[in-house]
Amino acid sequence: MSETECVFCGIVGGEIEAEVVHDEDEVLAFNDMNGRAPVHVLVIPKRHVANLEAIDALPDAVAKRLFAVASAVAEKLGVTEGGYAVRVNNGPDAGQEVFHLHLHVMGGQRLGMP
Repeated sequence: MSETECVFCGIVGGEIEAEVVHDEDEVLAFNDMNGRAPVHVLVIPKRHVANLEAIDALPDAVAKRLFAVASAVAEKLGVTEGGYAVRVNNGPDAGQEVFHLHLHVMGGQRLGMP
């Protein structure tokens, strides 16, 4: 899938609406519109990177920042005390539906393994 067809790139570009939780130069976090937990936020690099195999296309600082933002979002939304999950679905067999690298930050209820 190209950047022009990517839903998340459309969100970054402002063509598609999203409920933004956190926005900075290289990273965006927004509520998952099909959330599977009371807190379900997606954290993405603004630069299109399809999956973990392509992560070298991101500067190391941006890759690290994805996890720092995930932690900040969990704290902002009040799920750090009880715990939260950070998950990456990498590839179709793992359930990746949008081929733009993203972290799922999920909390607010007891979570099991998918």
